Amino acid sequence: MKLTIIGCWGGYPKANEASAGYLLEHDGFKLMIDFGSGVLAKLPNYVAPGALDALVLSHYHPDHVADIGVLQHARLIQGFLGKKPPQLPIYGHTQDKHEFERLTYKKITKGVGYNPNQKLEVGPFTINFTLGAHPVPCYAMRIEADGKSLVYTGDTSFKEEFVPFAANADLLLSECNFYGDQDGKGAGHMNSLDNGRLARGAQVKQLVMTHLPHYGELEKLVSEASAEYDGLIALAREGLVITL
Repeated sequence: MKLTIIGCWGGYPKANEASAGYLLEHDGFKLMIDFGSGVLAKLPNYVAPGALDALVLSHYHPDHVADIGVLQHARLIQGFLGKKPPQLPIYGHTQDKHEFERLTYKKITKGVGYNPNQKLEVGPFTINFTLGAHPVPCYAMRIEADGKSLVYTGDTSFKEEFVPFAANADLLLSECNFYGDQDGKGAGHMNSLDNGRLARGAQVKQLVMTHLPHYGELEKLVSEASAEYDGLIALAREGLVITL
């Protein structure tokens, strides 16, 4: 599996960058995980929008889904230009009917509801879900292919249930919207110490911190997490590629 960070900012994009969006590739299959603000403008640096095979969404907050509408238009216009891509499946939970229905657009995209209590097969990937602690329903994902595993927390405050869910993952892609001296529970987010505790408890091989805050010295997040976890830690950034 190859993961490419397209966007990594929490809430809204940093100037000239993007909020949540992650490209996961395996055996030629291209899966986007979330598709927030600014992602479509950055995506063509890595893959053509018409070349995506599927999207899977953690939840429907704008910083995770804002660019789905313009992705739909991009694929529509490519069809007018003679490069019509196939209908794109967008997998999302069905607990917000209004937002889920927006995933289907003409014959360009098709919303496909996933059952978070069952595994989902998408191309070469097997995805399992667990509910996070966030103001709206948001699901973490464990994505596996050919014996490798990636766990993406989505947006959530710390939950003990995440430790067995992420156990022995090759990569933990974890939201980190707060510094260690801040309590993110009320907002439904983790801080750097939560990240370190989760990575240590789950004994993951490496931790990449994402959904980053727009203030402070970001490297401090790494040093704080390293007080809890002595494995490999990196901050997400646009263009970062990790091959598992």
